[in-house]
Amino acid sequence: MAVDLSKLIIREKISLKELSGKTVAIDAYNVLYQFLSIIRQPDGTPLKDSKGRVTSHLSGLFYRSIDLIQNGITPIYVFDGIPSKLKMKTIEARTRRRDNAYNAWLEAKAQGALEAARTYAQESTRVDKAIVSSAKQLLDLMGIAQLTSTGEGEAQASYMCREGLVDAAASQDYDTLLFGAPVIIRNLTLSGRRKLPKKNVYVEVEPERVILAETLKALGISRQQLIWIGIMLGNDFNDGIKGIGPKTALKIAMESKSISDVESIVEQKFKTPFQTDIREVEELFNNPDVKRIEKPELEKMVSAKPDIEGIKRMMCDDYEFSEARIVKFAELLAKKRDSSRQEGISKWF
Repeated sequence: MAVDLSKLIIREKISLKELSGKTVAIDAYNVLYQFLSIIRQPDGTPLKDSKGRVTSHLSGLFYRSIDLIQNGITPIYVFDGIPSKLKMKTIEARTRRRDNAYNAWLEAKAQGALEAARTYAQESTRVDKAIVSSAKQLLDLMGIAQLTSTGEGEAQASYMCREGLVDAAASQDYDTLLFGAPVIIRNLTLSGRRKLPKKNVYVEVEPERVILAETLKALGISRQQLIWIGIMLGNDFNDGIKGIGPKTALKIAMESKSISDVESIVEQKFKTPFQTDIREVEELFNNPDVKRIEKPELEKMVSAKPDIEGIKRMMCDDYEFSEARIVKFAELLAKKRDSSRQEGISKWF
């Protein structure tokens, strides 16, 4: 599970227009899960072509990426590489939950309980190799930069932001802050009118910007202490401690001088040891495995031209999307990229 820092973080609502001219590294797996969860039929069945292949992610990736580019944003999608050993336990737990949710979805759908079926279907969402491969293929055809990290996608996006290669890292997960991203954008590909889970209530979701330095200043802590808070609350790499919420974690972090102090205080007060070596978790957040990249390489990636005919062959001929609609938006993409290419390239020099 991603760390929940929502009650501690300083964030501000922004519009996509405020990000015009910015380059953003996007946690690709995070986005794919969003599209696969949201773009579904009333009973929870994802969009599919006549061959039974899921296409929800392609629809979301195509139209939402064009929307970002139309707003002057340059997206760079960052995919996960090989998961760390610490992540494997989380992946196994998620797989079990998704298997259970999938079985519950089939049962609810058979009973005609559409609301419950859709909820279970969303919880059963999984990203497999075919989905990742088709997503990368589409991005390449669209001329949109994408790269695969050697480790966690969130860590890669954070590294790129720290190095000044991009203006912000985009992810729903606050783990991105623990990896040291100076600026993160939430709800970048999720904004718009959305239905709350298990409620017949709709809300307007807006992009949010979180500046790490502002949060640390407001809390009166260092990034290292924020990592300790994330470890106590639980994150993708270790389970948190039952009974420790954001306020308690903040208090313990402020009382501690090292990760050993955190461990000692937690064990004394809560009589519960961590189930993972939290020094390894701390080290992972401080020195994650990422792909080193230079500006010239990135500039070449973001200056690629879209292949309209290639998009048409993939989306219409292969995956059976509406040709009129796909070609219309592909031409909008090409026109926008042509008009902004020189401006975009000049920012690197």
